[in-house]
Amino acid sequence: MIQPVKITETCLRDAHQSLLATRMRTEDMLPIAERLDAVGYHSLEVWGGATFDSCLRYLKEDPWERLRQLKEVITKTPLQMLLRGQNIVGYKHYPDDIVEKFIVKAREYGIDIFRIFDALNDFRNMEYAMKIVNREGGHIQASFCYTLSPLDSVDGFVKKAINLEEMGADSVCIKDMSGLISPYQAYELVTKLKAALSVPVQFHTHATSGMASSACLKAAEAGVDVIDTAISSLASQTSQPPTESLVASLDESPRKTGLDLRLLADIALYFADIRKKYSAFESGLHGVDIRVLTYQIPGGMLSNLVSQLREQNAENRFEEVIQEVPRVRKELGYPPLVTPSSQIVGTQATLNVVLGERYKVIPREVRQYVKGFYGQPPGPIDKKVKKLAIGDEEPITCRPADLLESGFEKAKQEIGDLAKSEEDILSYALFPQVAREYFEWRAKGGGAEEAVAAVSYMLAKRKKPERIESPTYESPWKLAVRPRGGWLPW
Repeated sequence: MIQPVKITETCLRDAHQSLLATRMRTEDMLPIAERLDAVGYHSLEVWGGATFDSCLRYLKEDPWERLRQLKEVITKTPLQMLLRGQNIVGYKHYPDDIVEKFIVKAREYGIDIFRIFDALNDFRNMEYAMKIVNREGGHIQASFCYTLSPLDSVDGFVKKAINLEEMGADSVCIKDMSGLISPYQAYELVTKLKAALSVPVQFHTHATSGMASSACLKAAEAGVDVIDTAISSLASQTSQPPTESLVASLDESPRKTGLDLRLLADIALYFADIRKKYSAFESGLHGVDIRVLTYQIPGGMLSNLVSQLREQNAENRFEEVIQEVPRVRKELGYPPLVTPSSQIVGTQATLNVVLGERYKVIPREVRQYVKGFYGQPPGPIDKKVKKLAIGDEEPITCRPADLLESGFEKAKQEIGDLAKSEEDILSYALFPQVAREYFEWRAKGGGAEEAVAAVSYMLAKRKKPERIESPTYESPWKLAVRPRGGWLPW
C-alpha cells in the first residue's frame, strides 16, 4: 500500500533559527499554535537547537515556560525537539546526570520526538541520551549528519543508519544541515536506507543551495516516510523548503499528503506579518548560494555569522571568512559543520582572517576539539595544526563524558535560591552565566512586558542588535572585539 508523505513543520524552531537568528518570541507563536495543531502534521518542531540559549540570552524568556505554553495549546500534534546528544542544547559535553534530568523534564513538559545527533557522527555521544529517551517512553529519532568530504559516501551513511537502528532508534533522520544533498543523491540514499532499515526514515535539509524542494520530491519518490518543511513565509534561503509548495507538488503524486492548502495559506499570511517584526535580525542573504557545496556552512550558522560580523563592523570580511572555513575544516579532520563543530571551525576561520595570520590565536574550544573532548574527529587532524594546538599531548580515546563528574548537585549549590525549580537548575547547569543573569533580572521583577518594549523600541528605531559580551565561551559562535583590542569569545 502506498503511504502518504508525512510532514514535520519547522516554523517554530529551525525556520526562525535559520532566518531570524532565533529571535522569535513565544508571544508570536501562541496565537497561531491552534491552527498549526489543526493541520495534521506528523510533528511540530518547537524546541531545542539554539532556541533554549536564545530564550534566556536575548529574549528574557524561560524556555521551559515556552514549551509548557505551547503544549497547552497543541494537544493533537506530537511535539519534537532537536537534542545535540551529550551536548544537549549547549556547546560542550555535559555529564550524564544532566543529560538524564534534562530529557526527563523535556518529556514531562510534552516533547514526544527527540531528534538526537552528534556533531562528529560519533555515536558514542548519542548512546546515553537514546537510552534515557527510550526509558521515558519518548520516540528516538537518531540522526546522522549528512556532509560532503573525501571521507563520506552514500554507502557509508547507510552503514551509519544501520548502526543507529541497532542502537535502538525508532526512526532514522538524514540531517542535511547545510542543504548539500542533490536530488539524485537523495533518491539513492533514501532507496538504500529503505532497503536496509526496518524503521521509518525522515529527511531534513535546507534550501541554501536551491536543491531542497527537488531533493524532497526525489526522496518522496524513493519512499521516505517524513519530510521537514517550513511554512512559505519562513521558508527558503537558509531555511527549509516551503510546506505549501511541496504539499501541492505531492498532491499530484500517489503519495499526496492530505494537508489542507487553504489552512496552510492562512498560516503563511500570519507568519508573513510576524516576520516584519524581526527584520533587523535577518542576514541580508537572499536567493540561492551554490557555494554552500564548498563552504558547507549550515543555515543557522550562516545567518548568525553575518549578524555577528555586522555587529563588529566586519561584514566586509564575510567572503574571506567563508572561503577560510573549508580550509580549516580540512585541517581539523573534516568534521560535519553543525553545532558545536560549525562554531568551532567558524570561530577559528574568523580569527585567521581578521587577525591576518592563520592560527595566531587558537581558542580553547579548538584545542579541546583537537584533544578529543568533543569526540572522535572523522579524519586525521593536520599535524602542524595539532602541534600548534596541543603540542606533544595525545588526544583522549574514551567517550568524553566518561571524564566528567556529575553536575546537577554542584549546579544546585552554586545557583542557590535564585533557582526556583529543577528546571532552573538545569538551565544554570547548561548556561551558567546567561541563566544567572536571567534569574537575577527575574528576581528584580523583570517582566515580559519590559523585554517586549525594549525589543520593539530597538526594531522601531532600526538599530542593530547590541553586542553582548561574555567572559565565558557558552555560545561559541561569538567572537567579539574588545573596544581597546584583544579577542573575547562570546
